[in-house]
Amino acid sequence: MSTKRDYYEILGVSKDATEAEIKKAYRKLAMQYHPDKNKAPDAEEKFKEISEAYAVLSDAEKRAQYDKFGHAGIDGRYSQEDIFRGADFRGFEDLGDILSSIFGSGFGGGFGGFSSDIFGGGRSRRSAPMRGSDLRYDLSISLEEAAKGVETTINVPRAENCEACGGTGAKAGTNPITCPTCHGTGQITSARNTPFGRFMSTTICSTCHGDGRIIETPCPACKGTGKVKKVKKLSVKLPKGADNGLRLKIRGEGEAGSPGAPAGDLYVMVHVQPHETFDRVGDDILYELPISFVQAALGDEVVVPTLYGNVKMSIKPGTQTHSVLRLKGKGMPHLNGSGEGDQLVKVIVQTPTNLTSEQKDLLRKFDEIEKKKNGKSKHSGIFDKVKDAFNS
Repeated sequence: MSTKRDYYEILGVSKDATEAEIKKAYRKLAMQYHPDKNKAPDAEEKFKEISEAYAVLSDAEKRAQYDKFGHAGIDGRYSQEDIFRGADFRGFEDLGDILSSIFGSGFGGGFGGFSSDIFGGGRSRRSAPMRGSDLRYDLSISLEEAAKGVETTINVPRAENCEACGGTGAKAGTNPITCPTCHGTGQITSARNTPFGRFMSTTICSTCHGDGRIIETPCPACKGTGKVKKVKKLSVKLPKGADNGLRLKIRGEGEAGSPGAPAGDLYVMVHVQPHETFDRVGDDILYELPISFVQAALGDEVVVPTLYGNVKMSIKPGTQTHSVLRLKGKGMPHLNGSGEGDQLVKVIVQTPTNLTSEQKDLLRKFDEIEKKKNGKSKHSGIFDKVKDAFNS
């Protein structure tokens, strides 16, 4: 009978544990017992035991064999090398995190970075020229400007390459020197012997911060940074029909990159200010038009404001309150096509207030005529309320 401990017991999980629970348990125990972290005499053996348990339980086929036959199902079919070769260390961020906490930042970036650093001997190269950062500019415009389109000038604060040193950071007439710590590679590679073999760890050089060069005589204009803050004036043309959330990309107008690298891009984010008169719904414009009872009953021709100036509109006799009339083509231009939306005019019939005695008499006479004409007018209840309100 095998004297090996049960793999589930080693990881402290149940036999129906999910893949995620098994990974979580392994990660916790591996960080606890790794020999480079734990100097206890039995830490190395425990780490091997934990790793072997995970190598089996993280592999669906090996786990099925183990669940069915126990250790005999594993020892009989797989060698120790096969067990570890098939171990599912993917998703380790987990393993990358473990090794990163043990060996340093050179093991970050998931299993891909782990594999190349350990088995490929690490990579030594100086940091490549870096592209400049992208910038965002928030631009507010009126609804009228959004409807008609606008070309405006904006002031963009940004970092630009120092003209005095050409962006190198070194004083004019001098040049950066090769970093004596990393010899121009920008990285430091170190090796550690572990129970699993020789581990190579690559980290950013702390002397030159990955650049591979050191500036002995900094440029006085930029203090060695190679960048200076400036404000750039740019002309921006907004199309007709612009709406909230529209994003315009202006290539190469972001922050400057390092020498030899392109600048970033500028993204102009459009914000259309609320209007005191109109509401926008898609490409349509909503407008509420107050009219009198007489205009609604008899009809009228009224002047209606639009984003493009005043226009005349006819009110038909008998128009009811909350009726919606349409002014074709008086809405917003379609941003990605031809044509325009409409202006929707919502009619609001206003109830008269502060009536004179003569006006009240006229309303009563009107009510009486309606009653005689229709027996009892369906509107009589309204006039009764009006009458009661003004007689009280």
